[in-house]
Amino acid sequence: MFTKVQKWGNSQGLRFSKAILEEAHMEVGDEVKVSVQNGKIVVESSQRVRRRIKIEGLIAEMPPEYNIK
Repeated sequence: MFTKVQKWGNSQGLRFSKAILEEAHMEVGDEVKVSVQNGKIVVESSQRVRRRIKIEGLIAEMPPEYNIK
């Protein structure tokens, strides 16, 4: 895929196709880490828990022996 660096206001940005985001397991709104390695721009998932996870689901996955106080 080829794209161009574009200007948006006082910033510059890149657009990624939906297919590229799906392949990278990313979605619109995800936080990413951007770095430069050997002269290349690298965009990585921040590995943070996404907001759409509900607390009820996390509690349901807790082992039964774990005591909540």
